[in-house]
Amino acid sequence: MVEVPATEFAKNFGRYKEIAQREPLAITVHGRTSGYFMSEHEYAEYQRLKTKAARRALHISELSEETVMAISTARMDSKHDHLNKLMND
Repeated sequence: MVEVPATEFAKNFGRYKEIAQREPLAITVHGRTSGYFMSEHEYAEYQRLKTKAARRALHISELSEETVMAISTARMDSKHDHLNKLMND
């Protein structure tokens, strides 16, 4: 995620607006994140996930190729290897 100081963001809003169409931006003040700037699509997805009261299963056809790839290549952190042992016993 791109981080940008608030003053730089304000001076070059047009540039960062274009970047936000590709990925969210973290806006910082004195080195600390104070907010985020993202595309309408990302915000809509955030709202959908945030307001969803009940979880529901998605069919793979409802997922983007990027999400499917991320899921298929995800690996558990090795600090949880002891849990695999419990399943094998």
